[in-house]
Amino acid sequence: MSNLTFTDRAQEMVRAFLDQSEGELHALRIQVNGGSPVAPSFELTLVTTEDQDPDDLSVDGGGFDIFLDPRSAERLEGATVDFVERVNESGFEITPAAAPNGVSAPSGPLADRVQGVLDQQVNPAIASHGGRIDLVDVDGTEIFMEMSGGCQGCAMSRMTLRQGVEKMLRQAVPEITAIHDVTDHSAGQNPYFSA
Repeated sequence: MSNLTFTDRAQEMVRAFLDQSEGELHALRIQVNGGSPVAPSFELTLVTTEDQDPDDLSVDGGGFDIFLDPRSAERLEGATVDFVERVNESGFEITPAAAPNGVSAPSGPLADRVQGVLDQQVNPAIASHGGRIDLVDVDGTEIFMEMSGGCQGCAMSRMTLRQGVEKMLRQAVPEITAIHDVTDHSAGQNPYFSA
């Protein structure tokens, strides 16, 4: 695993945070801490060299070590780590490599019922706004959805999901325990409502 890219800004920030620890911390641990196979979420932690587990992979991040457990290393193959500063937030942002070809839509009884609701009720209703909602993953009784078109970056998307879509899905598929929005709303190009 050597195909993890750090932008210059991300390297600079990691080195600055390590310097602030006055020699107490020496490495960065990156670990998958949730999300879905399609849209994982990651946790970055500064650690000491003693915090390296025996099965961890150690990668040179450009003046510092990166510790990765095998599962996280697999998910981070080809990913890019950046440090972003936006109006309301700043921090590290990991962009995974594109999903490998052949990754198919979720299947199974729960996925099929959710997809039926999306196809018959949800997407026809939001098509007039140029939007679409897709089921991207199922984990047990939790589902992961992604918005696109006019819904991606739309100021009303959270309300659309919570008040409309979630209500329809929970009525039709009551065994759903959680609905996660894994949309990268900051990348929306043509939101129906701007903030």
